[in-house]
Amino acid sequence: MTKSVRTETDSFGALDVPADMYFGAQTARSLINFPIGDETLPIPLIGALGVIKQAAARVNKAQGNLDPERAAAIEQAAGEVAAGKFDAHFPLVIWQTGSGAQSNMNANEVIANRAIEILGGEIGSKTPVHPNDHCNMGQSSNDTFPTAMHIAAARDQADAAAGPGTSAGGLGQKGRKLSRYHQDRPHPYPGRHPLTLGQEFSGYAAQAQAGIRRVSEGLGGLYELAQGGTAVGAGLNTTKGYDTAFAAEVADITGLPFTTAPNKFEALAVNDAYRIRAWRIEYGGRFTV
Repeated sequence: MTKSVRTETDSFGALDVPADMYFGAQTARSLINFPIGDETLPIPLIGALGVIKQAAARVNKAQGNLDPERAAAIEQAAGEVAAGKFDAHFPLVIWQTGSGAQSNMNANEVIANRAIEILGGEIGSKTPVHPNDHCNMGQSSNDTFPTAMHIAAARDQADAAAGPGTSAGGLGQKGRKLSRYHQDRPHPYPGRHPLTLGQEFSGYAAQAQAGIRRVSEGLGGLYELAQGGTAVGAGLNTTKGYDTAFAAEVADITGLPFTTAPNKFEALAVNDAYRIRAWRIEYGGRFTV
């Protein structure tokens, strides 16, 4: 009979973990310590954590801090997380510590165990890939989680803008084709003004274009990433150039113009990029901050 659990350890000791899950002891311990509600981490955030670990592995390899074999396995495993292959292995509720440490470790454990499997090792052994030492190298939950939030939101908004962009072009083209047709149906009120179908459709096209512009205005701050600030913003335990190289890798993976945040203390401390975007959407750009 196949064993239904395996034993993994963290700094507090040993815990049984479901044998068919890739997460480890820290994730299992969070399930015990935070049995609050049933709202789990949003799927886009899980994907963003995968992107982060994938980009980090590339940078750590390029800077000579992670050997090529481990880096390749971590990058593959993280890419699979980013693609949604292991969403079911992220069971944690959103009610946890403020920095999202448990979800960060959930990602590290899933990616480490999958990388171990890729390299032919024993899942749960932390050999040859360790969730902290290798998957979390040069990172902290304090910079990883806000970075994941920015990546998830920016990707979501980029996707949201794609549909209206196509619609705006189609509506504009339709309007030009209908420019010679008039709205000549009977009107119950005197003094009605002539209107062509082309003019009507131009309004639809302009509405779609305005929506795209408002989304774009809200994206600027979301493209700035906190990663590289580590625990408090000072960048302790990272190497020179890590932050800019990381942002470049995320931009390459996602196809979006991510950059490193110019001030990591601010990037770790607040989420103003979200609030400014919300104000612009709610008030139609009438207020600036």
